[in-house]
Amino acid sequence: MSAPKKVVLAYSGGLDTSIILKWLEIEYGCEVVTFTADLGQGEELEPARKKASLLGVKPENIHIEDVREEFVRDFVFPMFRANAQYEGLYLLGTSIARPLISKRLVEIAAECGADAVAHGATGKGNDQVRFELAAYALNPDIKVIAPWREWDLSSRTRLLEFAEKHQIPIAKDKRGEAPFSVDANLLHTSSEGKVLEDPAVEAPDYVYQRTVAPEDAPDVAEYIEISYKQGDPVALNGKALTPAKMLTALNELGGKHGIGRLDLVEGRFVGMKSRGIYETPGGTIMLEAHRGIESITLDRGAAHLKDELMPRYAELIYNGFWYSPERDMLQALIDESQKHVTGTVRLKLYKGMCQTIGRWSEHSLYSEEHVTFEDDAGAYDQKDAAGFIQINALRLKLLAARDRRLR
Repeated sequence: MSAPKKVVLAYSGGLDTSIILKWLEIEYGCEVVTFTADLGQGEELEPARKKASLLGVKPENIHIEDVREEFVRDFVFPMFRANAQYEGLYLLGTSIARPLISKRLVEIAAECGADAVAHGATGKGNDQVRFELAAYALNPDIKVIAPWREWDLSSRTRLLEFAEKHQIPIAKDKRGEAPFSVDANLLHTSSEGKVLEDPAVEAPDYVYQRTVAPEDAPDVAEYIEISYKQGDPVALNGKALTPAKMLTALNELGGKHGIGRLDLVEGRFVGMKSRGIYETPGGTIMLEAHRGIESITLDRGAAHLKDELMPRYAELIYNGFWYSPERDMLQALIDESQKHVTGTVRLKLYKGMCQTIGRWSEHSLYSEEHVTFEDDAGAYDQKDAAGFIQINALRLKLLAARDRRLR
């Protein structure tokens, strides 16, 4: 690969990406453009601008953008229409943020004439795959630089030595080794490594950042109502909210009641197992609510087909194939299923639990007239069930007769 002349770096403002910024300049002699995304990680992002400027990045080359609404509207909500959970549990909080970051990296590269993008993901994890598959899907000619796979700064000591040599500010808490690493956005926090690496040991309380322990949550349950329109939540307790504000409000509710904690050992795309502590308070509420409104508005056949396809859809997102034809195809099917997923769900929040306790919709398929144990006034003739059972039993009878004959 020829040396790039200008590189757009996914820049957090932290020590690692600041080292990467300087390393790119030294290693390739290139101009560096930084992109910092406000995904709702809860950190002040202006220090990233100051840090980039301190390291010599031109003001016009520093990009800091609030993409929270786009993130929830165009990535989180479509994923939640599918009720997506990787390996049946993980709500894909880290995975779903990567395609948006990659999209903006590639767009900024086109806008400023850069010939490469760079990220700070390591060579052991999933994020390197997600960043790069997305970048290549959006621009097949883009160069992608992954310093962690190239440089010889293989230890914390060497990283700190590099930072000191090149006058990169080092926060006091970075002198020692961090007890665990964190990725955060509006959908979740993910904590991995160090004190969490032994899956047999319970995670320390200090790992949890967004949720109170369920045993410390309020002793009185809280009831909320979420209104849906074509599969997306649009109002909370009767108040219309934008996608990002909806997720923010649900995060606050879920966090207060200790909802959305997950201790998971997952199978990474690169082949190894890893243990992560995830907190997804608002997402956990949304998943429960969405299934609640689907239960009365989605036909059985459509619902069961969705559930069959969901693991494949979730795996595509986890593995980095958001911008793939198969994900687009599945998304079209999922979105078609949501045309009548409109109505309101009532939920009970209590000590780590989120439970649907009521649901109603003008699009409901639920017919009390048909399911009542009282007189149904001829809505359903129970005698019809006998023929239905006989037809469905025919193949079972034939199998049983054959097996009896051959014994």
